[in-house]
Amino acid sequence: MPAKIDPKKLIILDRDGVINQDSDDYVKSAEEWIPIPGSIEAIAKLYKNGYTICIATNQSGLARGYFSTSTLDAMHAKLNGLVEAAGGRIHSIEFCPHGPDDNCECRKPLPGMFKSIADKFNLADLTGVYTVGDSLRDLQAGKQLNCSTVLVKTGKGVRTIQSGKQLPEGTAIYNDLSEFVSAMV
Repeated sequence: MPAKIDPKKLIILDRDGVINQDSDDYVKSAEEWIPIPGSIEAIAKLYKNGYTICIATNQSGLARGYFSTSTLDAMHAKLNGLVEAAGGRIHSIEFCPHGPDDNCECRKPLPGMFKSIADKFNLADLTGVYTVGDSLRDLQAGKQLNCSTVLVKTGKGVRTIQSGKQLPEGTAIYNDLSEFVSAMV
C-alpha cells in the first residue's frame, strides 16, 4: 500500500475529451486514440511539479463489444508512452468496463473509481483533489467524494455547458487541460 499523499497534489482526469479526442462513435483502437494538443505536455508538467496523476474513465465500449481489453491496454500504453516521453508519469488508470444498464458502482456519475483511487492512496475522502472532466457525470462522480471540479471545453465540454444542466457548485471552467494546468503550476 503506497504512503498517504497530499490530496492537494493529486489530480484525477477523465480520459476521452480531456486528454484525447473524443468520438460519439467511441475511440476503438490505439490508432484512433489521438491526444488533444497540449494535453500530454500538461500531464508531464503536473508530474514535474510534484503531482500524482490518476485517470478515471468510463469505457462502455468494452461491454458493447466495440473493442477488447487488450485494445484498451494498447490505448493506455500509447498514452503512458507519450507522457513518459514528455517527462511525466501517470500513477493510476481506473476504468469502468460496464455498460450504462449494468448497475455497477464504478460507472460515472457513481463514485466507484474515485473511491478506488482514494483507497489506493489511503485517503478517507478526496477533499482538496481536483477532478477534470468534459461532462457533468465526470464532475458528479468526483463531487461525491468532495473533489474540486473543473470542466474543460474540449470533448463534450461545450455541449455540457450548453445543456443548461446545473454544474456542481464551484466548478471552474477552462478551455482545455493545458489552460487548467497553466493556471495550477
